[in-house]
Amino acid sequence: MVKANSAKVEWDSAKKRWEVHIEVGSEVIKRPIEEKTVESGDDAIRSAAVAIANDEGYQLDPASVQIVQLQ
Repeated sequence: MVKANSAKVEWDSAKKRWEVHIEVGSEVIKRPIEEKTVESGDDAIRSAAVAIANDEGYQLDPASVQIVQLQ
């Protein structure tokens, strides 16, 4: 499995959904994340981001997941 550098979970206002952006080198993979997951708290968000990365074939450290809150 390839190791991902980091990930960021943020709101995509154009698509009106939460997304996880997984950074692998200069590549960024964007996948939707369920809103109920975001409402469940930071630990659930990190777990979901790691699971999505694993599904895509990447190893992701939960500590490297940044969560961007809506203002």
